[in-house]
Amino acid sequence: MERYAPPKPLPFGVYAHNRGVVTPQYAVMPPEGILPSRLPGFERTTVFFLTSPEMGAHFAQAALEIEPGGGTTASRNDGLEHFFYLVSGAVTLGIDGTSHDLTPHGYAYVPTGHHYDIRAGGDGPCRLIWIKRPYSQIDLPIPAPLVDHRDNVERMRAHTQGRYWQYLLPVEDLAFDMHVNVLGFEPGTYFPCVETHIMEHGLYMLEGQMLYQLAGDWHEVKADDFIWMSHYCPQFCFCTGWGEAAYLLYKDVNRDISFPAPTGRR
Repeated sequence: MERYAPPKPLPFGVYAHNRGVVTPQYAVMPPEGILPSRLPGFERTTVFFLTSPEMGAHFAQAALEIEPGGGTTASRNDGLEHFFYLVSGAVTLGIDGTSHDLTPHGYAYVPTGHHYDIRAGGDGPCRLIWIKRPYSQIDLPIPAPLVDHRDNVERMRAHTQGRYWQYLLPVEDLAFDMHVNVLGFEPGTYFPCVETHIMEHGLYMLEGQMLYQLAGDWHEVKADDFIWMSHYCPQFCFCTGWGEAAYLLYKDVNRDISFPAPTGRR
């Protein structure tokens, strides 16, 4: 006769607990829940899509993990505007045939109509944030390409003590239809109010940890987490933990309201 064997305990995580949340107003995307993708035109590159029009966003954002020697297989020009921010590793970014070496926290803006190519260097993989969207043309010249580094950008006080902005793209130039900034917080610092505004956001946590309130729901976030916020999503946050927190923030700006085409109904 076989002896009775008690059932083994279930492994941790069997109830599919995860910090990831997707709603019509916002999404919280921790990296452990984002599955890898591959793309034509890239080699030795893993793509983690953070947001896209499929989620309801009007832009796309991804994290590229590129092995040494990997990157694009040829120069690319898809008619979109692009912003690249290097989180770690080393990358050579070509714009219209001119090469630019990026170190961690280096970044580049590639306007619509320009060619770019990417090649990872160094001895280890790199992590590159990629933002892209159709450019909204107005009666101003299209901006020129821009390459710089976060360390070169002045820290501006952001309304309250203990917070700062770093404007990575020119904020006074109305030709830009998007801003990408770094917003930093000292421990215990928080927004002065619950913001509810027309700008859409893509937020990538660079360092530290925070509590974020999104449409009334609280979420704890940390480095490498991503948040998408739709237009008019109520938002509030404060910095937790023992050190500073900072995130890379995309938003759409400098364009008037657009209306859907008339349907002919009264």
